[in-house]
Amino acid sequence: MGNIINKIFVSPKLMLGYFGVMIFMAGEGLELNWLPDYLQHNGMTEAQTGLIYTIYGLMVAISSWFSGVLAEIFGVRRVMFIGLVLFYIGSFFFLTFGIPTNSLYWIIPTYAVRGLAYPLFAYGFLVWVAYEAPAERLGSAVGIFWFMYSGGVAVIGTKYSDIMLNYFHMQHLHLLWTALIFVTLGAIIALALSGGDSSGNNNRKSEKASFSYLLNGLTILAKKPKVAMGGIVRIINTSAAYGFPVFIPALLIAESYDKAVWLSVVFWLWMTNVVFNLLWGIIADRLGWRNVVMWFGCVGCAITTFLFYYAITSHASVLTITIIASVYGCFLAAFVPLSAIMPMLAPNDKGAAMSILNFGAGMSYFFGYFIVTLFISSIGSGGVIYIYTALYVVAAVLMIFVNVKQPSGDSVEHELSVAVKEAL
Repeated sequence: MGNIINKIFVSPKLMLGYFGVMIFMAGEGLELNWLPDYLQHNGMTEAQTGLIYTIYGLMVAISSWFSGVLAEIFGVRRVMFIGLVLFYIGSFFFLTFGIPTNSLYWIIPTYAVRGLAYPLFAYGFLVWVAYEAPAERLGSAVGIFWFMYSGGVAVIGTKYSDIMLNYFHMQHLHLLWTALIFVTLGAIIALALSGGDSSGNNNRKSEKASFSYLLNGLTILAKKPKVAMGGIVRIINTSAAYGFPVFIPALLIAESYDKAVWLSVVFWLWMTNVVFNLLWGIIADRLGWRNVVMWFGCVGCAITTFLFYYAITSHASVLTITIIASVYGCFLAAFVPLSAIMPMLAPNDKGAAMSILNFGAGMSYFFGYFIVTLFISSIGSGGVIYIYTALYVVAAVLMIFVNVKQPSGDSVEHELSVAVKEAL
């Protein structure tokens, strides 16, 4: 059993950490796909819910930027614990004063605190992975992390909400309180049961573990313009996927679909995405990293984003909508090779390049919601979809210039394919 664990998860400590992150993220993201619709049902406009998620996304972006460096400075375990505490604080005030009053003055700041929480916990653990995994297994270890992360927030959390709301008819507020059970259990598994020093073994800390290294994450944008381009592509990557929950549920209802359709559709979207997060590594090894990101990720998402909206407004069957959403989820995962491309763009500043990638992941929340907030009132759902579609085209153009020589042998992308083969 120990050999199997070491082969798949690198070490028992990381295995428990992976599962802890997955359970934590299931609780953190269980309201992701239904809260905007719930707030609108209680009197808020799409623009107001978009504002809530825009600020939330900004907090996620800021926390994502700081998480890795803070973990190296103060220790992984401490930063993850701070993320847990922030989730408790934000949730208590959000659920006690925000949701019951339906007041923006309470919801915005309290939900923003929750936005600061999960990057510290999840991305903090990613630093732990970097310390714990042997260099030759690092690609495998990181690939498994994203599989577990996505499975928690996008599959388990979404399906749990669907079951509780539509089959057990649990009240929304009560459902939100149960998120504390998930994050507590996830934290216990990741921090208490894993054992060992998850602070990254202080004797292994790099001299880069200082606040000055954070500045390098900014200056690299000027030194390496291709890194900046890659960061922009990462922002565009999931912006539409995060923006959809703000207005697609209302659009489905307006087009006479059942209210429960959205949670079912989005479950299959993310389920497909999770599976292909693993598979695109192997495919990219053969077709080329940039080719996969540019043609399948950017162009594929542009086409399926438009088709998703067209299917809804043309009153296609639920099965057709679900299939298109699933294909979109597949193409959304085709951006995975960016994790290999970015460090290769700055071989002497890989950490700084990865900080741009993480910041792009956080900014994707902010940007996706900001587009809805800014344009939904003036140009409607169709206009927002056209913007998302156009952005994917822009990302494809940027990828023309993000060229990098794809190494062979022990390259990062090769390690990612090994992770897929081991996991399957």
